[in-house]
Amino acid sequence: MLMMAIPLCGALAMLVPANRFLRTGFAVRAFGTAVSGATLLVAVSALTAFDFGATSRMQLEIDREWAPAIGLRLHLGVDGISLPLVVLTALLTFLCFLYTLRHPPAGDRIRLLTALLLVLEIGMLGTFVALDLVLFFVFFETVLVPMYAVIMLWGGTGRRAAASKFILYTLLGSGLLLAGMLLVGAKAGTLDMTALADRHGSGLPRGLQITAFALMGVGFAVKAPMWPLHTWLPDAHTEAPTVGSVLLAGVLLKMGTYGLVRVALPLAPDGAAFWAPWLGLLAVIGIVYGALACLAQRDLKRMIAYSSVGHMGFVLLGIATLTPVGINAALFGNIAHGLITGLLFFLAGSVKERWSTTDMAAIGGGMLGTSPRLASVLTFASVASLGLPGLAGFWGEVLALVGAYQPHADLPRETFVTFMAVAALGAVLTAAYFLRMLAKLTHGPQPSGDVPQGPLAAVSVQEYAAWTPLIALTLLVGLWPKTLLDVTTGPVHTLFGGG
Repeated sequence: MLMMAIPLCGALAMLVPANRFLRTGFAVRAFGTAVSGATLLVAVSALTAFDFGATSRMQLEIDREWAPAIGLRLHLGVDGISLPLVVLTALLTFLCFLYTLRHPPAGDRIRLLTALLLVLEIGMLGTFVALDLVLFFVFFETVLVPMYAVIMLWGGTGRRAAASKFILYTLLGSGLLLAGMLLVGAKAGTLDMTALADRHGSGLPRGLQITAFALMGVGFAVKAPMWPLHTWLPDAHTEAPTVGSVLLAGVLLKMGTYGLVRVALPLAPDGAAFWAPWLGLLAVIGIVYGALACLAQRDLKRMIAYSSVGHMGFVLLGIATLTPVGINAALFGNIAHGLITGLLFFLAGSVKERWSTTDMAAIGGGMLGTSPRLASVLTFASVASLGLPGLAGFWGEVLALVGAYQPHADLPRETFVTFMAVAALGAVLTAAYFLRMLAKLTHGPQPSGDVPQGPLAAVSVQEYAAWTPLIALTLLVGLWPKTLLDVTTGPVHTLFGGG
């Protein structure tokens, strides 16, 4: 509760007229950094207070009456599924504010930007800790308006179309999501997510579960995003300012896959079994499609955006297997993608600041000569994203393939083995487009044109501060995957009725 109260107070403070403490833009940005830093400290304290010997149990709970006349409760808590995402959200938000100290997005209205990012943080954190269906939906929707405004007000030249597409797609998905959740809640007689999960769908007709999972699945798939509901993503990423792209890729996409694991699977398990082969099919199409689209891109940010379609395809494939290995792969992939793609978008912002463009053909090669430290970190992030063993991106993809090789007993194994083979091809294509990008930007000849030709601005302290935690965590989770798998394995087995 305190984690959301701090950014709420910070956002409300932005409504107070400018005073001698928050008169300048830098002072406002510093205030936002302090507020998000305090939120991160609370998240870290929750991490230290968490009982890692009982990760499947809801901990740090708040359960109070909210609207007793209609059975709504203020029910919040974390377990091993949600805790890593809570910490990731607090960390990325803090790093975004830290980055803006020296590199704010173009334009004024810094107070508004600070307030919007803090409200966005409230919605993201609330989604991961809510344990009441209506409360979950409220937080899930809270992120839409702030992100729409961030893209619309601080985005690039195509920001209006990108922001409109983002809001229209997500609102449509949200309407279907609400219908599916209320369908289950009305039939079950409760909106408490823990009580519904404990029932494992008992008492709910199979037909209702199939319908409810389809409605919820589409709602979550839009946010994930799953092919063919992904078309809002490249435009939103390309036009959003750096901090918007980081939070969109690092956290907002995870809200969709988290919702599938936390809400759709336990509430409608029979529906999940019915739709799992179709979910797996769309996931592998997304993996290959995302890789092929990346090979065709000239814009660095757009390429990273399409890479998210492929990477989240592996997360969706893991969920589709309906096995503990596959769900663990999905949860691991969520964290790995948040760390690595968040880093990639920070780097894309640094590239744009120095070259005034993210067009790879215009930038050309030679980055190792003109900006060697930026080029080195870009190389690290790229090989992490393509799944190099020993880095975080490797484990989510490999475990998803292992889960597809041995899916749930009720699913057609031959079909999922085919999905595994196609997904493996997608992994090879992922290596191809990242290596192609590095060949263009870091090793190719310096182009002739209106781009900087000599030494560029040195990497700032704020850039190092934003990059270093993500690099360190990518190495930590990649070299010691047990640190994350030990947290998620217990609640995943409970999800399947393993106690």
